[in-house]
Amino acid sequence: MKCKYGSIAAVMILSGLLACRSTGQKNEMKSNLDWAKGAVWYQIFPERFCNGSAADDPVVAEVPETDNPHWRISPWTSDWYRMQPWEKEQKKPFYDGSVVFARRYGGDLIGVMEKLDYLSELGIDAIYFNPVFEAASLHKYDGSTFHHIDDNFGPDPVADKKKLTSACETEAPATWVWTKADSLFLQLIREAHSRGIKIVIDGVFNHTGREFFAFADILKHGRKSKYADWYEIERWDDPATPQNEFSYKGWWGVKSLPEFAEDENGLVAGPRNYVFAATKRWLDPNGDGDPSDGIDGWRLDVAGDVAPPFWRDWYTLVKSINPGAITVAEIWNDASGWIKDKRMDDTMNYLFAYAVTDFFIDRRTAISGSEFVRKLEKIISLYGEKRALILWNLIDSHDTDRLASMIINPDRDYDRNNGLRDNPNYDVRKPNNIERKIQKQVAAFQMMFIGAPVVYYGDEAGMWGADDPDDRKPMLWPEMKYDVEKSHPIPGKFRPADKNVFDRDLFAFYKKMIAIHRNNPALKKGDLAFLSELTQPDLIAFSRYADSQQAIVLFNRSDAEVSVKIAKDRLQSSRYLNLMDEKRIDAENGITIKIPARWFVMLGTL
Repeated sequence: MKCKYGSIAAVMILSGLLACRSTGQKNEMKSNLDWAKGAVWYQIFPERFCNGSAADDPVVAEVPETDNPHWRISPWTSDWYRMQPWEKEQKKPFYDGSVVFARRYGGDLIGVMEKLDYLSELGIDAIYFNPVFEAASLHKYDGSTFHHIDDNFGPDPVADKKKLTSACETEAPATWVWTKADSLFLQLIREAHSRGIKIVIDGVFNHTGREFFAFADILKHGRKSKYADWYEIERWDDPATPQNEFSYKGWWGVKSLPEFAEDENGLVAGPRNYVFAATKRWLDPNGDGDPSDGIDGWRLDVAGDVAPPFWRDWYTLVKSINPGAITVAEIWNDASGWIKDKRMDDTMNYLFAYAVTDFFIDRRTAISGSEFVRKLEKIISLYGEKRALILWNLIDSHDTDRLASMIINPDRDYDRNNGLRDNPNYDVRKPNNIERKIQKQVAAFQMMFIGAPVVYYGDEAGMWGADDPDDRKPMLWPEMKYDVEKSHPIPGKFRPADKNVFDRDLFAFYKKMIAIHRNNPALKKGDLAFLSELTQPDLIAFSRYADSQQAIVLFNRSDAEVSVKIAKDRLQSSRYLNLMDEKRIDAENGITIKIPARWFVMLGTL
């Protein structure tokens, strides 16, 4: 079939986007992110969260990492490090690309929808999805499109493939259709919104996969492709020579991730206009000017790899469509300049993660309470208290080892050599009771400190694991029976046999901490002041306050109980409530309080 859409449609689209940018400049100051202040986020890695339907499971032909005809969907409840028969017959190590990275467990959007009530019970306000767009890999950071949901996340991959084959789409939105997977995602948005849950998705606008429609056209037509200027092509093939000289820039040198071409303004016109159109599609799917049926924002992968002018224009576009949409940059250090420059609203607060691991998790290299306070004060000074309220206060993610395993393996650089591929002595066992107590202390700190806490899927269920890929195990569900984890990926290494079960006690703890956070205005949106007179090498204390309400929080990192007195002039009331056990406290003459070892105390005004 010959496509009838071409340059005229592209010009019309560009004109529309420029109009949006102009409108955005007028409406930009109306941006309203009050909903994001203190919001509790939950990060979902879609392929590993819940398999709601076997009908959309990938088949071997869709797994580029393997050509093994005996490949099968991996059992959801299996021992993570135990190789399946199809894996063993390859006679390759666990971390070979054709073994663990060829695994698919079948997580899908139907599964997410089935678990929305679970997330509501937990108390989360918003979901951040790792990429959901069509892509060959398990992680989807190698998109083959930005305007279609991956068909294996939808209800009918076969029907979607047929529809797209006959649709004859181009980069022009006028040619785009809606697949069943797309429609299911819109249904998921509606279902989440009906529960008061916001939806934010990953935008990977620096690079694509080789299967991306524009790059696939380049592979087919070479320099004659109409998309020839979309990518950083280093050298074209000379048909007069027997070898293929075609070369291009891949993200961090990875050839499976070809990079878009850039000039001084960021992405060049072709990919820029396409990204803008895809952005608009998901923010306002029916194009009626009411964004309530669309996503509530974007998390931007490797944002620092695209020049600032692009992000300023893109940010203006987003705000012109939905002033309440949030944009969150993946920046691993200070991102305050991005926010002041109106390139982004927010950032993944890795500075917070670094400080928390330094104080609560590390042992031999742990920092003191006073140094911890200085690090936290530095974060607040960079962003200001009002902006700090929306910062994504994460500890772990799909890019790090899990919180529980960080605690088992302390005294390491954050996200450096934290997997078995780099460190064969990494301890893969399940955390013990003491280590779980530390995890609870860290989770409590996330919920009590200023900002928007982020829970990585399964941390609340008891999951553990080293860095990628071991941080991406299938989610633990209470209704499933899982194999005992007793295998080790490195031959000759020993590990104990660990029962892998949903941790109801840990879930109840997270649920309670989230409820305390959400129900206490001082903890959700209040200002913060450190009680510096109480700071000790192993103790910090701070006050959160909003109007007449106050919360006082004390954390004891030591292995012994600590007793402190909170002076009367630090208190806004004569009566307080212990937020954990709900016991009333008389504060007429100040408060003397004992903080148990490796624990915390939270007080709130009555």
